[in-house]
Amino acid sequence: MLRPSSIIHGLRSVLAGIMKRILFLFAGFLAVALGLTDAGAQIYPDRPVKLVVPFTPGSPVDVLGRVIAQQLSSRLGQSVIIDNRPGAGTSIGAKAVAAAEPDGHTLLLTGTNLVYLPELYRNLEFDPIRSFAAIAMLTTWSHALVVALSVPANTVAEFIAYARANPGKLNFGFGLGTTPQILGEYFKAITGTDINSVPYRGGVQAISDMLGDRIHMNFGTTATLLALIRQGNVRALAYTGVTRHPDLPDVPTVIEAGLPQLAFDPDVCIGLLAPAGTPAVVVDKLNFAANESLKAPETLASFAKLGIAPKSSSPREFAAFLTEEARKWPPILKASGVKPE
Repeated sequence: MLRPSSIIHGLRSVLAGIMKRILFLFAGFLAVALGLTDAGAQIYPDRPVKLVVPFTPGSPVDVLGRVIAQQLSSRLGQSVIIDNRPGAGTSIGAKAVAAAEPDGHTLLLTGTNLVYLPELYRNLEFDPIRSFAAIAMLTTWSHALVVALSVPANTVAEFIAYARANPGKLNFGFGLGTTPQILGEYFKAITGTDINSVPYRGGVQAISDMLGDRIHMNFGTTATLLALIRQGNVRALAYTGVTRHPDLPDVPTVIEAGLPQLAFDPDVCIGLLAPAGTPAVVVDKLNFAANESLKAPETLASFAKLGIAPKSSSPREFAAFLTEEARKWPPILKASGVKPE
C-alpha cells in the first residue's frame, strides 16, 4: 500500500515534468517570435518607401523632405519616394498615412500643426497622437512677420497703428491649417486689428501674392522669406523666436516688439511618423537612419540654406514633444478666434 507521502511526492514529480515541458515550449515559441521579429527588421524595407508630404511642392517642408528622402534612401537601401498631398490643413496627407499598412513603407513628414488639426476640422477620421507612431524629430523653427512694401510701417507698433487706422483694408495671407495661420489670427486678436484673412493651399502662394501687393501681412519661414527680405522685396518687422534669428540680426523678436504672447520656442517642429502599430524594430531602424541622415554634410549644407538646424531625437522623445504640443496649442487657437470647419 502506497503511503500518502509517496503519492504526494509522485504528483510533485509529474507536475514538475509538466511545468518543464510548458516552459520549454514557451521558450521555443519565444525564440521563434524573436527570430521572426529580428528577421523582419533585417529585411525591412523590402520595397520602395513612400514619404507623404502634406505640403505644396517647393514649400520649405517639401524641400526638407526631399533632402531627407535622399539620405534615407542611401541608408535603407531602397528608394524613398516623395508623395505630395497638400490640402485641408495637411489633414489629407495625414489621413492617408494613418490608414496605411503599418509596415514602415508609408511615412508622414509633417509639423506641429498635426496636433491641433482637431481644433480646425470636425471630422478628421484619425487621432493626431494615437493614429501615429513617432519616429524622429528633424528640425524646429520659428517665423518672421513681414509686410508688403506698400504698407507704411517699419516696426510692429507702426503696423498695428496703421492697421487700426485702416480697418478692413489690409489682407493677411496664409496656408490653410498651418502655423502661420494661427500666428496671424492670434496677432489680430491680441492687437485688436481688423485685417482680412485670405487662405491659400500653401504659404508660398501667399508670398507670391504679397509681391503683387494683394497680400499685406504674412508669417513665414526664413527659408521662404530670407532672400526676399535681403533683396528688399518685403519688410521684416519681427521674429517669433525667443531670440533673434542669426540670419536676421537686425530684426527684433516679438518680445522686443512688445508682443510676448507671440513668442514661441519653437513655433514648428518637423518630424517623421508612421501609422500606429508599426513594429518597434522598424521604428527604431527608421529612427537610426533619420538621425544618421541629420549628420550628413549634404544635409547640414541644405539645412543651412533653409536657415534651419538639425534636431535629432529618440521616438519616445518625439512622441513626448508632440503630446506636450497637443496641450499647448488648443488654448492659443481658441484665443485666436479660429473656428473649426
